[in-house]
Amino acid sequence: MRLTDNWKLRDFNVGEARDLEVASPDYIDYFWMTTQVPGDVHATLIERNIIDDPFYGHNDQKCRWVEEKVWWYRTVFTWDGEREARERMELVFEGLDTFATVYLNGVELGSTDNMFISHSFEVTRELNKGKNVLAVKIDPIHLHAKDKIQYYWSGFSKKRIWTRKAQSHYGWDWGPRLVCAGIWKDVHLVKRRHGYVDNVFARTSEVKNGEAVVDVTVDARVFDRSEACLAEVELLDAQGNLVASQSIQLDRSLGFVQDGAICTHGRSDDVRLHVSNPTLWWTHDLGEPYLYQLKVTLRSGSEAVDTWQQQFGIRTLELLLHDEAGEHAFTFVLNGVKLFAKGANWIPIDSFIAAVPDDRYTRLIRMSQDANMNMLRVWGGGIYERDIFYDECDRLGLLVWQDFMFACALYPDYNRNFMDNVRREIDQVVKRLRSRTCLALWCGNNENDWLYEALHSSGEILHPFYGERIYHELMPAMLEALDPTRPFWPSSPYGGNDHNSREVGDTHNWQVWHGNIEPRVFGQPQVQDYSVEGLSFKKFKEDTTKFASEFGMHASSNRYTLQRNIPENQFFWGSEEMMYRNKDIHYPKGILLMEGYTGAPTNIEEYMNYSMLTQAEGLRYGIEHYRRNKPDTSGALFWQLNDCWPGTSWSVIDYYGLPKASYHYARKFFAPVVLTADHDAGQDLSLWVLNDRLEAYEDTVRLTVYMMDGTVLSEYSFDVSVAANSKLQAAVLSEAELTNGADPTEVVCVLSSANGLLEDNFVYFRDYKDMRFNTVKLKFEADEAASVIRISADRVARMVKIELDEEWIVLSDNFFDLLPGHVKEIQVSQSEGKSIPWNTLRVSALNEGK
Repeated sequence: MRLTDNWKLRDFNVGEARDLEVASPDYIDYFWMTTQVPGDVHATLIERNIIDDPFYGHNDQKCRWVEEKVWWYRTVFTWDGEREARERMELVFEGLDTFATVYLNGVELGSTDNMFISHSFEVTRELNKGKNVLAVKIDPIHLHAKDKIQYYWSGFSKKRIWTRKAQSHYGWDWGPRLVCAGIWKDVHLVKRRHGYVDNVFARTSEVKNGEAVVDVTVDARVFDRSEACLAEVELLDAQGNLVASQSIQLDRSLGFVQDGAICTHGRSDDVRLHVSNPTLWWTHDLGEPYLYQLKVTLRSGSEAVDTWQQQFGIRTLELLLHDEAGEHAFTFVLNGVKLFAKGANWIPIDSFIAAVPDDRYTRLIRMSQDANMNMLRVWGGGIYERDIFYDECDRLGLLVWQDFMFACALYPDYNRNFMDNVRREIDQVVKRLRSRTCLALWCGNNENDWLYEALHSSGEILHPFYGERIYHELMPAMLEALDPTRPFWPSSPYGGNDHNSREVGDTHNWQVWHGNIEPRVFGQPQVQDYSVEGLSFKKFKEDTTKFASEFGMHASSNRYTLQRNIPENQFFWGSEEMMYRNKDIHYPKGILLMEGYTGAPTNIEEYMNYSMLTQAEGLRYGIEHYRRNKPDTSGALFWQLNDCWPGTSWSVIDYYGLPKASYHYARKFFAPVVLTADHDAGQDLSLWVLNDRLEAYEDTVRLTVYMMDGTVLSEYSFDVSVAANSKLQAAVLSEAELTNGADPTEVVCVLSSANGLLEDNFVYFRDYKDMRFNTVKLKFEADEAASVIRISADRVARMVKIELDEEWIVLSDNFFDLLPGHVKEIQVSQSEGKSIPWNTLRVSALNEGK
């Protein structure tokens, strides 16, 4: 029974009311505001117009009072069920944010202190037949953190290290401080009869000789230790046909299991399923992400008392830390195939996570698949994601790098209560996610090991490495017992003589954007070079990392997104409101980066265009380099995919689901087969064909150099045959050969497939600021009936941009370059099914005539 109805909400000052008075069934809450559960306080206050939209202007500052209040939720529900002697009732909160106390019919059931896990309460005796009153008190964070030590290193907030809630709620360098509170996941009243399935751990143990072995561990809880429990385990194919099954008596005792007032006896056992001719699960770029359905039925005698179901893919996955020659590596191997991981870092989908509908997750993950990504990293300062996230990654064929929620701080691993809380969190999170097919790796934290050592060496941190026991003792020990099937990586980045070493493990490349001077070794301070050269994305070419798990640069949100959230009189370059969109306080970095490639912007239009182009070309420059360095480099996960608010950040998709230029670039540079040019100004051009597919790629590749009016200066064709999962250097040509006497600033080089198998790749011999483009005239027409835009140009058009004033607009391509005489057709849709606002259509190019 989901308890979603009749919820009310009200704030109190600290100490204003007695808890038992407010929790009493007789308390009068007639004038409280109605609210949604799941939900959070801020979302309710926005809906009721009590606070102005925190994303607009500086409104987030106007609602800081929210985090200072005590918030009470109350609901009345009716339970008319029958309960027999051997049945128990549990009240289950899947997510409470964060310091909450729960009351049923005036009885205090218990308190919580962790947003990330579920909380269950025994209510068999407290539940009334008929009317019941459920009340939840949520304390302000400061009541629980104000007396804790707050002087050691923690980025963005000192209090957050003591609170097991989304660390980014306290603000980050890409989002505002909005410290949420609420009942952020579902609430259930559950009847337990005899016992229930507590957890299932399913994993592929072997695939060999046309057969797969799937091992399944079933943990159950029973009320009577003499109770005989039978588990029926069934594996069904996508059509619902049974392909393997086994029944087993759960005879292994886990002893007495106590969770608060819930007292049970643990039972467990393992079954082994043999699947003939299995259909394997692949990432979508390598094959089909085929999913079976795994079903477990718990029986007491002949009676089915509980069931558990989840999609399950048969696949093998390992992390190769040394290659065949014994050299260091960091390569994921899926079903025996070395994978180049292509993707992005995922941050919380919204500042107000609870209010987000599932279909927004579906859209963003589908956009990731459409951009040819095969891995997402769930970053360690947010949340362990909702089930829909993992459902969609399983279904769409994307692997997940899963951080534990510790980021950029020292954590009090000396405190017994804190460590007990963390242990419960790890136990529950691992058990919840370990049967997920998409889950590729557990990672202990984000940047804590690296930043501690670097900042300690520079004298900025004087304390011991608090938190070390979590990532280097507690986590590995627990994962060895709970999930020995997956690699555990203590931190990201990690490995080598500097945890950000290019020789070992994974790396975060913050030479670009932050200007970190690298390489460094243990004991050396981390220093930055804030200059055009120091921040340049050309630094990517020096990076020989084994696996790049973070790197990126800022770009503006789209015009629609900015104008919707900035007062009209502040919509200009350099305004306070524009600066407020950027939470990375070192503002000159973005200017220096643009200055090196596009030139510094002088107005809002140039800022939007130049920042997007610099980000897109910078990511392409880096990722094509990483892919050319395969197999020594085995992955590139850029920072970041999405935004939690309508700001300026490293994201490639803004808050309203509108792609930036770099998203459309990503679809091309992450393609399974890509044509790429390794070239810097004045140097030879090396033409490469990169093939990540499982079959050989054969084609005729063309390299054509055009003048801006479309005149062909030179043209080359190369017949290529690229082995499966390999690369080929097809040619090396000098600039002089390619330009045939023309000025390199006045030409464009296009790499293309003669057979139309791949998208064209436009290459310029100089940075945008040094190019001399002809003024272009664009022609376009909108075929509204067919939802198509057709665009042509009389000269080479640089970064053609299509704008429509609506969120979640889907364009088959955007921010593209166009040759004269070519007609580009763009399919248009709106992913929520809204009508297209054709009257707002704008099409422009950087070199368009005014």
